[in-house]
Amino acid sequence: MGVKRVTASVLPTKQGRFRILGYEATNRAHKSSYVVLVKGDLDSTHAPLVRIHSQCLTGDVFSSTRCDCGDQLKFAMRRINKAGRGVLIYHPEEGRGIGLLNKLLAYELQDKGADTVEANRKLGFSDDERDYAACAAILKDLGILRVRLLSNNPQKLKALEKAGIQVLERLSIEIAPRRSTQYYLKTKKEKLGHLLTKV
Repeated sequence: MGVKRVTASVLPTKQGRFRILGYEATNRAHKSSYVVLVKGDLDSTHAPLVRIHSQCLTGDVFSSTRCDCGDQLKFAMRRINKAGRGVLIYHPEEGRGIGLLNKLLAYELQDKGADTVEANRKLGFSDDERDYAACAAILKDLGILRVRLLSNNPQKLKALEKAGIQVLERLSIEIAPRRSTQYYLKTKKEKLGHLLTKV
């Protein structure tokens, strides 16, 4: 997996002021675009806060309450801004890696009673199709080999450590469940092993 930094600019947001970097990741003949928010100075002596946030159009843009993704994104941005140093990688693998339209097909199956894992399987996908190799490569390009990871997902931690990124600490990014997210979060905990305490 190769990554190339393409552009950099400034991004003022309601959650704080960040640098925004554009990366292109190449895996064989396939190219993907990654957006990375950076706060403060990054150097090899500090382990910055890092959030790998998988793209969720419905949650991040349309504020869907089927999931807690949009809330997690804003929480992570505020937390990194407050810390004064950190990185948020916006991972373009929608719907646990199955893509936007397949995620909407999964929604339809969920409307008929399937949970998120069952819906993926009915569509012919594994429980989670995401690959974090490009995320690890981006961290290395930024000179980051040690992180404090904002995540409830142990698979992200394992993927980074396998790629040579040391996770010094895992910090919870748990959002209090709504009635509309209770079943979704329970499935994440019971079937995907997410480290959740409020469901």
